[in-house]
Amino acid sequence: MSSETRRQELGALLRSRRDQLTAADLGLPAGARRRSPGLRREEVAALSGVSVTWYTWLEQGRDTHPSRQVLDALARTLRLSDAEHAYVLSLAGHPAPRPSTTLAARTAPASLQRLLDAQVGLPAFAITSGWQIAGWNAAYAVLYPGIATVADEDRNLLWLVFTDPSVRQLLPRWEEDSRRFLAEFRAEAGPLLGEPAVAALVQRLRAASAHFEAGWTDHDVRGFTSRERLFHHPDAGDLRFEHHQLTPADHPDLQVVIYTPIGDGRTPALWTTLLPEAPGAPGGTS
Repeated sequence: MSSETRRQELGALLRSRRDQLTAADLGLPAGARRRSPGLRREEVAALSGVSVTWYTWLEQGRDTHPSRQVLDALARTLRLSDAEHAYVLSLAGHPAPRPSTTLAARTAPASLQRLLDAQVGLPAFAITSGWQIAGWNAAYAVLYPGIATVADEDRNLLWLVFTDPSVRQLLPRWEEDSRRFLAEFRAEAGPLLGEPAVAALVQRLRAASAHFEAGWTDHDVRGFTSRERLFHHPDAGDLRFEHHQLTPADHPDLQVVIYTPIGDGRTPALWTTLLPEAPGAPGGTS
């Protein structure tokens, strides 16, 4: 798409959304009779903190180079959806909005929980952009039984890896795995480090774990790659899984993690013997 086409598309979208809103939608007085439905350009401009002339040029597709801050303000004024907001930013050459980040307890949407439950026999869970565990299936509760009883505020993957003794026993390669998790967390959450919730998690971990402190000051950064993982289950011994991570298109602030048993002649058979003991997961099936 050429830059001129992008500008024309941006202007057309803004006009369309302006026409779909009314003064009453934004709590404005109806005022004099309007010649056409929708908001006036001067109303959108005033609510967004820009001049009427500049906003008019933007709708006309002129070469205005709007900043991200201006487009964010217009998105709020015109009540754009998340998809529309991201589209407007992309047309102007800006990256998509960052997912909202919170470390408060969050439950995976029902549709996503059903997807986790459908991975019968495969340990699966979902994490937020701040690595809070938002949902899991019955097979994951077999691999890590503590997931169901850990306090909501502590149900964070990074926190559990560095502070839960049972997780450390579950990971025979804990030194390597914990460093890898930390480097991946830094790569994913790096842009969010200035946000209070993420900063508080990092400070809490630095105080609770000398290993985390040492790893954090090394500033290692690694992107996620699917790979083999070794677990030591207290009842079945060593189990080998392949670690996969997916992003739902309609929930980009969540990551779905799935472990698939590796056909090494041992793991699938041992893992199958454990599955009948699987407890139910929140919102899921047993």
